[in-house]
Amino acid sequence: MLSKPSFLRNIPSVTLNLLIINVLFFLANDLISVRFGVDLNRFLGLHFVKSSFFYPFQFISYMFMHGNWAHLFFNMFGLFMFGRVLEHFWGGKKFLLFYFIAGIGAGLVQEIVWYIDYLSVIQNVSYENLLIVKQEGYAVLQDDKNYSDEYLGRLNILLHTATIGASGSLFGILFAFGFMFPKEKIMLIFLPIPIPARIFVIIYAVAELFFGVANFSWDNIAHFAHLGGALFGLIMIFWWRKKGKLFNRSL
Repeated sequence: MLSKPSFLRNIPSVTLNLLIINVLFFLANDLISVRFGVDLNRFLGLHFVKSSFFYPFQFISYMFMHGNWAHLFFNMFGLFMFGRVLEHFWGGKKFLLFYFIAGIGAGLVQEIVWYIDYLSVIQNVSYENLLIVKQEGYAVLQDDKNYSDEYLGRLNILLHTATIGASGSLFGILFAFGFMFPKEKIMLIFLPIPIPARIFVIIYAVAELFFGVANFSWDNIAHFAHLGGALFGLIMIFWWRKKGKLFNRSL
């Protein structure tokens, strides 16, 4: 019987399987896209609830989809660095529950942000264009169509954009690490200065909030989804602490 390499033996089972599943989904999407011209991100990524592409299972499936190798690498690197520590501490079942709660919570927050944007947009679409959309359905909007109505264009983007990636779960993990091990030092690749975990997560949260509110045109990152993952992760932490279960493996 083959044994796992020593490097893999140091990674607890849930974290290891999450790493493997994410990589397999990425490779499968790449293969299917090249061979059949089908983008699984369109089907498995999380869409706005009013989009014709939305399905409830996307609240789970979107966590395992990534846009490119860099997106996948940085999320998996964060999962490896911080997830394995929490899994060693909490155990596999508790860590897996936390991972999915944070990820689903990130998706729910993203849906709320989309809906607020939708209400703003729908109030400004011209009556004639809105009438066409209501009569023919949202399917009349096409990804590659240019619109003279700015707000109809924004509605088009809103209904065809998918959120993908494990970042929501990762932010929950990151904030949990900062809460559980506040004095541990974190060193970034591009900033080789040790920073206490609690300071790091505060800086990160402020940065995410700034970019989320600023909503720069060149920025396609779901910052509020990240904050949603952190928020739901913290809710779980406070709930477990209230129940006296934060520092043990019991659920």
